[in-house]
Amino acid sequence: MTDASDEAKGIEQLYEYGERLNEAKDKSQHVEDYRSIIKAAESSSVKARQLAAQLIPRFFKFFPELSDSAVYSHIDLCEAEELGVRVQAIRGLPLFCKDTPEHLSKIVDILAQLLTAEENVERDAVHKALLSLLRQDVKASLSALFKHIESIDEPSPDENLRERTLFFIRDKVFPLKAELLKPQEQMERHITDLIKKSLQDVTGAEFKMFIDFLKSLSLFGERAPPERVQELIEIIEGQADLDAQFNVSDGDHIDRLISCLFMALPFFMRGASNSKFLSYLNKHILPVFDKLPEERKVDLLKNLAETSPYTMPQDSRQILPSVVQLLKKYMPRRKSGEETNFTYVECLLYTFHHLAHKAPNATNSLCGYKIVTGQPSDRLGEDFSEYYKDFTERLSSVEELARATIKKLTQGIAEHNKAMATATSDEAKTGIKVQKQNTTTGLRTCNNILSMTQLLHSKTPSFIGDKRINLSWKDAAKAPAPSSTTASGGKRPAGAANGSSNNASKKGRGAGGLQNQLVNRAFEGLSYGGRSGGARGRGGWGWGGRGRGRSYR
Repeated sequence: MTDASDEAKGIEQLYEYGERLNEAKDKSQHVEDYRSIIKAAESSSVKARQLAAQLIPRFFKFFPELSDSAVYSHIDLCEAEELGVRVQAIRGLPLFCKDTPEHLSKIVDILAQLLTAEENVERDAVHKALLSLLRQDVKASLSALFKHIESIDEPSPDENLRERTLFFIRDKVFPLKAELLKPQEQMERHITDLIKKSLQDVTGAEFKMFIDFLKSLSLFGERAPPERVQELIEIIEGQADLDAQFNVSDGDHIDRLISCLFMALPFFMRGASNSKFLSYLNKHILPVFDKLPEERKVDLLKNLAETSPYTMPQDSRQILPSVVQLLKKYMPRRKSGEETNFTYVECLLYTFHHLAHKAPNATNSLCGYKIVTGQPSDRLGEDFSEYYKDFTERLSSVEELARATIKKLTQGIAEHNKAMATATSDEAKTGIKVQKQNTTTGLRTCNNILSMTQLLHSKTPSFIGDKRINLSWKDAAKAPAPSSTTASGGKRPAGAANGSSNNASKKGRGAGGLQNQLVNRAFEGLSYGGRSGGARGRGGWGWGGRGRGRSYR
């Protein structure tokens, strides 16, 4: 009874302190009352500590000489064993900054560390407190939050803290950008600069998340000037590590390079330069194309094809020899025992057409054409007739193979239709639909090849520089979405990577808006479960170790 009586007496005293401070005109005269409230944070009574958690921040601004003592005692309450005390203390943290904004960065830092709380009600209180401070001073709050992500100079001792901070920014801050980022241009620039500083050590999923967010800002929107779009490209180039010496055995760099090129495509369409990407591909990647992992080759060639319409004439001239060399490799001069990789041929022919359209006379010395532009680079006085004969024989050979494959695939469509008519189970019908869809894609691939080769037999060919050819995998995006395994970055159907004559119909990327498997695979780690084993770095396609990418400081 004595303990209960003492507890009740202590709580009653706290209420008295609070009432006196509330009524006093000159609260500084009651410093001992506030000191007693702070001391109550050490009480063995749960109710007393909950009451202290309410009163400490309420009168904090009136006693600057006790500010350190008040904050440290309140932090202790945030770490109390009892959930009710912790939640009450967390809810009170924003009040420390209401009239004393100089404490805001410190309080945001404390709240960020509390994001690792496991109890939902506690984490919800942290989220609400942080959003309250973001609304009070978005610039200072964001700067304090991002310090837990920028972990190059000061590595985070708690990887879970970094992840939880990222989740909060992704799930709570980004969706409220219209409300929080004001004044708009100034705050969008501020968060852009913070994101740039955070990109030196990120996973593929994190990088894509940041790029998607930046794309959504007015700063980089559809009306943004060319230099802003180029700024995004430079961020992607930095992540692709285009200044690094290439090592063909570095699978992480290959994955990152191909995925970054894919992410850059929309910006090339908006006028940004692809020059640095193409220069790196031409110098480091295409010469060792044969040594790349098989499953990466098709992604690389598809990305190269899609970026080719946006290539400048000078870059087109530089990369054409490498493209022609690969074309000759995959367009045999005569029939051989090897299967023809029609997917590769489609990609390379499309790339060839668009590059040659920009630098037509470069093909004179590569393919023996007689294109006249009036420039010395026409090289019309030299004899390249053997090149023309070789190239057109290869074109004829691949046309013959494509026509034969079209015949087989057309027969396959008929067989699929018969099989569908007799199929009884849903599983069988689904399998047949997939086979039919793959066969249809194969037909598009072969028909595209014929459309592109037939224009190249003339000694003065007309190169395609418009959108008349719809790449086979781009059509596939209109088809029903594949199973969740494929969509999340799982294995392609058998044969999809090589695009051989019997399997030319297989899709290389899967349907949907994000058609690059490497990008899809990056999403697997970004959830509350951790990032592919909980560590950045090479595990789980983590895009390498610390220090990757360019410094944007």
